[in-house]
Amino acid sequence: MTDHDVHLIEEVARLIRPDSRLLFVTGAGLSADSGLPTYRGVGGIYGDRRTRHGCTIEEALSGTMLRTRPEITWEGLHELAAAGKGAKPNRGHEVIAELERFCGSVWVLTQNVDGLHRVAGSRNVIDIHGDLRHLVCTKKTCDYNQIVSNYEDLPALPTCPKCGTVARPDVVLFGEMLPMDKVLTLHREQDKGFDIVFSVGTSSLFPYIIEPVVRALDEGRATVEINPGETDLSRDVAYRIRCGAAEALGRLAVALRAAQ
Repeated sequence: MTDHDVHLIEEVARLIRPDSRLLFVTGAGLSADSGLPTYRGVGGIYGDRRTRHGCTIEEALSGTMLRTRPEITWEGLHELAAAGKGAKPNRGHEVIAELERFCGSVWVLTQNVDGLHRVAGSRNVIDIHGDLRHLVCTKKTCDYNQIVSNYEDLPALPTCPKCGTVARPDVVLFGEMLPMDKVLTLHREQDKGFDIVFSVGTSSLFPYIIEPVVRALDEGRATVEINPGETDLSRDVAYRIRCGAAEALGRLAVALRAAQ
């Protein structure tokens, strides 16, 4: 972390007050600090390779494949779960959760499906892509739901213990729509206004991930990007912190204590 980054973090800390409303938009870069690999790129699980069935990972982990060949989808889900085995919240997750006890309102909009924000203690989590740990039945009239700590004890093709239909994690697979209830929750909280919007460890590719930052910019709100890499938002945000998520947020917690 450079002296410039430290200075920016201290400036951001001075903006945070007990009555502040904060939004953290988080992506794979935050979970990477817990040892979770990204799906693609350097250190990713898949890169550009195909599955052993000859399909791309997007095809394997799609709603269409789950309906037609659920065993292929579940093979990919087991692989994802195995890659994240033993992962625990890092200092970044912890700081975001701790801020709920200091600020008026703290919300998290996350692309991650690992559930680590809730494990760390965050309560106001909009997991827009779902949570791998949350299993539900694929039969819409069945109310089965269960939280599992890992997939090791699950069969290759899990079924609902209530009706015997194929089970699935409550996540957004490729080709599926975002959950409307979570979209509406985000819009409701945005309409109340956020004093500071943080973009943490996300490449900012999806419109619904970029939109909260763009809206904050349009409204003249403070915007912070924490990412060692460059994104489409980097030149627009007010505070551009070029380092890892856990390191930056850990430093933010230190700066907040010093500012009190």
